[in-house]
Amino acid sequence: MQKGYGQYCPLAIAMELLGQRWTVLVISRIIDGCHTFNEIHRGVPKISPSLLSQRLNDLIEHGIVRKEKQPGKNTFNYYVTEAGQDLEGIIMNIAVWGQHWGRDMKMEDLDPAFLAWSMHTRINSSAMPPGRTVLEFEFTGIPHELNRFWLVNTDGNVDMCLKHPGMETDLLITADLKTFVEAWRGLRDLRAEINERQINLTGPSELRKAFPDWLLLSSLAPYARKRAGEERALVGNV
Repeated sequence: MQKGYGQYCPLAIAMELLGQRWTVLVISRIIDGCHTFNEIHRGVPKISPSLLSQRLNDLIEHGIVRKEKQPGKNTFNYYVTEAGQDLEGIIMNIAVWGQHWGRDMKMEDLDPAFLAWSMHTRINSSAMPPGRTVLEFEFTGIPHELNRFWLVNTDGNVDMCLKHPGMETDLLITADLKTFVEAWRGLRDLRAEINERQINLTGPSELRKAFPDWLLLSSLAPYARKRAGEERALVGNV
């Protein structure tokens, strides 16, 4: 069976590779700074390890990604080539289009593991107290077994933990998962949701007060929703 489009059009040729499921997301994670196999997998948690290996090999074969052996180890780091770097603006534009015009989220889209990964890359650690701060997130209305995760900031180094990190929680954040994701995407006002106790904070008052300044929100949050529907109505644009 022919896998391509059978057209000389450069768009058709490009989409033979980029149109494969997960491919653009894998490229995006490497551009974002995920360089080991495990880092990339944490950024695309629903892809199977075997399929991730296949996608990486395809990208290497097409000259979009290169891999380098880590010194003294039998593992590799992955980096985008010049061809891969040229996709950065294109991928961002697609993401912005999705924020503007993509369909409304469904319950099955609410992946806590991806939220944890996204959040740990978008923490304003410079606004956080010196030393270590442990944030625990607990969600309701969740269609997954994973209903909590932890973000640990240690002097500017932020780690995500899907299992208990063995450290005392400094601030507990509880919320309906969909509500929190909508705030993370900029569809709801984070401070308003906290004031209305749709997002609940448990911990010292100084940490509760500072918490909104710690979250940089999604990099797409500044882009307004344009598609009519539930999500646009949240920000009063209908």
